[in-house]
Amino acid sequence: MDPSTPSTSSTPPTAPDADDDALLADFHTVLRRLLDRLPGSDAGRRLADALHEHLGTAPHLLAVVSAPVPAHRLVDADIALSEVMAADPDASIIGIAGDARHHMSLGDLVQGFHGPGMSVGQVDYDRMPTGPGTDDQRQVVTSGIRLFTFEGRPVAVRQQGMNRQFGRESGTIEVVAEDRDLSDALMARVQALMDERSVIRGQVLTFGSDPYGQGLAGVTFIERPSVDAAAVVLPDGVLERVARHVIGMGEHRERLVAHGQHLKRGVLLYGPPGTGKTHTVRHLLSATPGTTAVLLSGGSLRFIHDAAKVARAHQPAIVVLEDCDLVAEDRSFAPMGASPLLFEVLDALDGLDADADVAFVLTTNRVEDLEVALSQRPGRVDLAAEIPLPDAEGRRELLRLYGGHLFGAEAISAAAARAEGTTASFTKELVRRAVLAAAIADEPPSDEHLGLALDELMSDTQQLTRSLLGVGSGDDAGLDGAAGMPPGRFSRPARSVASFGTSSDGGISDPG
Repeated sequence: MDPSTPSTSSTPPTAPDADDDALLADFHTVLRRLLDRLPGSDAGRRLADALHEHLGTAPHLLAVVSAPVPAHRLVDADIALSEVMAADPDASIIGIAGDARHHMSLGDLVQGFHGPGMSVGQVDYDRMPTGPGTDDQRQVVTSGIRLFTFEGRPVAVRQQGMNRQFGRESGTIEVVAEDRDLSDALMARVQALMDERSVIRGQVLTFGSDPYGQGLAGVTFIERPSVDAAAVVLPDGVLERVARHVIGMGEHRERLVAHGQHLKRGVLLYGPPGTGKTHTVRHLLSATPGTTAVLLSGGSLRFIHDAAKVARAHQPAIVVLEDCDLVAEDRSFAPMGASPLLFEVLDALDGLDADADVAFVLTTNRVEDLEVALSQRPGRVDLAAEIPLPDAEGRRELLRLYGGHLFGAEAISAAAARAEGTTASFTKELVRRAVLAAAIADEPPSDEHLGLALDELMSDTQQLTRSLLGVGSGDDAGLDGAAGMPPGRFSRPARSVASFGTSSDGGISDPG
């Protein structure tokens, strides 16, 4: 037969079998029951159904407004959302079932790409620090959807934390409402409350993780130091001048602004190692309770822009850059030109508004090597204060401070005279060595132990120890009684910031 010729006899199509319809219906019923019994609280309730019921509109038809939340601000976001949500007495929070919640946006979760959509499940929480104390913690939502009304209309806010296991380095807030303007207004309110209620405000912190400290994914809280002015031994007028610049301007901010004067200021503390620059910083922090302080030292100096953002958002603030010569040395000294970190430091100093109540406090052991643009440009650093080697009276005062309750006045005066050219760190170690010698001899500390400890530290065998305490360099001939080491600065080889690790406390525990 010619295949093009239509067949004159054909079998009529088979009519649908009633048994097949019944089988398909049973299969559909079984499948629906299985899906309804998937794990999840609320008896397998569909997430899309829960959102539809609350919003009054199918959620997949609404726009999603989202904003990232840096890891160190997850607690702030939780506090802000909780406060906004507390205004609605009928507010609730639901979770999302299944691992897919870690990988999908809120818009994806309600689209129904995976069968009938995700189910309502458990809310995930995590305890996060809110300060340096072991009890300073808050339980924060890391996966959940808050259902409440804002300005009288229903909204849904998904709150998600960071999770490095799933490649999430920051958190997210996603808002769904029937009106995009309502979503934007809610997001603006939350962001404003994050700044107003921030747990960072008024704290002392540093960037860089400390596995044994109270930290928020790269930010570590530090106990505010307690250092009275009497415990800072400096030449007459130096501490008062520095405190007036750092603290006094903040105390009189309203008058300064009213007369058109800027608040942003920079202070440079310079001098040999071990003379008390860090100790001076500790006093400034102690004298400014309620002021936000960010400490950067060593490798953490690379977070200068983050520190500037924190300072801007949580004024009044102090940003401390210790050993800034590590990244801000004169360009002519750098073998490959200026360090990229140098430009970041300069940008951060220039980037704040003139009326920002932020003080930058920089310390350096090598002021002569500093980049000229950093040390001499008005508006970046406007006060330079030398923290020199202590003179004879300063050494006596230091010995009285650290060991006045242990040794007699005559022994202290004699030791101060012999220790010419030494540092505050040297004096502190001297007293410790004397107490240790007494403990080994099972005797109370005495003037004799102080003399023996000084003999040991000033011997030829202790050259390296003296160098580590800031007294000259390792190749100096050593101290010889009253002649001592010549005062002044002592050079050291330039070192790249890459060779320094992150200090867990921003260098605040360093006696230098």
